Amino acid sequence: MNQESRRLNDSDIESRLEGHTRMECRICWYTYDPAEGDELEQIPPDTPFSALPDHWRCPQCDADKGMFLPIDA
Repeated sequence: MNQESRRLNDSDIESRLEGHTRMECRICWYTYDPAEGDELEQIPPDTPFSALPDHWRCPQCDADKGMFLPIDA
């Protein structure tokens, strides 16, 4: 398979995120801010989106991590 025919998947996208990149849920617009973490799931501040556990879901609408898009560059 050559580079041009390879499609990006969620892990490719997560691996390219900066540690401070905020992520927004495409369903409910909840913003995950690494500087704040997620108190409900006991995710400490300064936890990058890519370091969230696989079971983490949007705290507002229960969407999985694949439903989030970066809103910061």
